[in-house]
Amino acid sequence: MMIRIVKMTFDPEKLNEFMEIFNSSKHRIRAMQGCNRLELLNDINSANIFFTYSYWNSENDLNNYRTSDLFASVWSRTKVLFIAKAEAWSVEQKVVLE
Repeated sequence: MMIRIVKMTFDPEKLNEFMEIFNSSKHRIRAMQGCNRLELLNDINSANIFFTYSYWNSENDLNNYRTSDLFASVWSRTKVLFIAKAEAWSVEQKVVLE
């Protein structure tokens, strides 16, 4: 399983617009083949910095989402709200903490 982490820094005046986009699309993203989980996290010190954590069965599943019409629609409406370039990482868990 891989995890995709995306850091997004928004114009503070555009936060409500972002939340509307996220809330209206999160169920469809979670329903994509290979998506096991999608989380939205907010930086505790900067209200305009968010992270998405999405859990995918494989890189191929993530890439299928990233080339989908759903991604194109969500991303095109989201990226115009940024005040800094988004950053993204694909990671995998190597050690399971017990």
